[in-house]
Amino acid sequence: MPLIPVLQDKRVVLGVSGSIAAYKAVALASALTQAGALVDVAMTHEATELVRPLSFQAITHRPVAVDMFHLLAETEIGHVSLGLNADAIVVAPATAHTLAKLALGLADDMIATTVLASRAPVLVAPAMDANMYQHPTVAEHLEVLRQRGCAILEPGYGHLASGLVGRGRLAEPETILEAVRAVLGRRGDLAGWQVVVTAGGTQEPIDPVRFVSNRSSGKMGFALAEAARDRGAHVILIAANVALPDPYGVEVRRVRTAQEMAEQVLEAVPGADALLMAAAVADYRPEQPAEHKLKKRSEELALRLVPTTDILASTARAGFTALRVGFAAESEHLLEHARAKLEQKGLDLIVANDVTLPGSGFGADDNKVTILGRDGLERDLPLLPKLQVAYAVLDQVRRLRGGAPDVGSFDRLRSFDRLRMSGGRGDAETYSSPPDFGRPT
Repeated sequence: MPLIPVLQDKRVVLGVSGSIAAYKAVALASALTQAGALVDVAMTHEATELVRPLSFQAITHRPVAVDMFHLLAETEIGHVSLGLNADAIVVAPATAHTLAKLALGLADDMIATTVLASRAPVLVAPAMDANMYQHPTVAEHLEVLRQRGCAILEPGYGHLASGLVGRGRLAEPETILEAVRAVLGRRGDLAGWQVVVTAGGTQEPIDPVRFVSNRSSGKMGFALAEAARDRGAHVILIAANVALPDPYGVEVRRVRTAQEMAEQVLEAVPGADALLMAAAVADYRPEQPAEHKLKKRSEELALRLVPTTDILASTARAGFTALRVGFAAESEHLLEHARAKLEQKGLDLIVANDVTLPGSGFGADDNKVTILGRDGLERDLPLLPKLQVAYAVLDQVRRLRGGAPDVGSFDRLRSFDRLRMSGGRGDAETYSSPPDFGRPT
């Protein structure tokens, strides 16, 4: 897993209560640690009957807090210091008993006391039997926590330990990790922004079963949406024909054709601060799709193709104030073609990538891009995970909107990578700290 800037060096307290789903918390602790967070695990005594504290300690390389009066250091009382130092608290799994304690303000175990002692944002992921979850008392406790500002990650539906089938399964670690990122990013440097992102490849129908399309997986667009969410923006993701799950905390609108995408973009862009057109929109569509499936014949089949709507040009003509970022996937003359597109469509930025490079571009998890700006910017990036590319693009968007730091989050992330590889050695001038996009309330 690549490092995730919003989690870099953040102190996350993971509270594990006595649900059979406690084993999933081990995978969550691992994912948080790999993403760059400092994870302190607090367990109830009931949870230790299901998962050994040593499992968490081996993953996080940090002591596990179970005893309320255990001294984490000579002058630090565990049940107070964990909460005071936390950037975020995640209770996963949260049993009905733990939810009641949190709602009532009880303080008789490490989780409840840590939450009371902290002003950090709290994310609660319930897990219990379906009948318990549906009980009015549990619903009341969850509503109390919502009103106090806690983020609630609803459990999933499926087979439960009791043998019932219903809602009560702990959310998957990947989903909880995304929710933590969203909670930490609430007061990021894009807080208050609305960002519109397009992703995927449009499909232009030939007949009811065939279409003209391309190889876009949507991964770059989804990475942009996640990065903007991590930095506090309200994100509208307009996704065409992708197999990726909806990112947590992102408003997703699914479309199929270029025309449908154009309609959604033109609806979403008014009032937006930035439009990031990462989708591979078909340039042409069949002029007259067949009403029924075309049958194979011996003679040739000729398709008449006509241009699709030029979405970026449409947004320019409409006079929207959003900063506009295009993408250029090219197979030759990369910078020449990208600069031409930048000029022709009146873009603020364009992100150019050579789709012929191995391990980059369509379907890959990494991308090798050059960012070009109308103001003369030319920034060539190495091959990077697409999330890190997304952060680099947003750094430039933020710069153009004003107020961006001299050293963007991408630069800080690379510095942090080098610092980790050096074992923590290095002077402050060489290794800058990871980005701090503001501590949520």
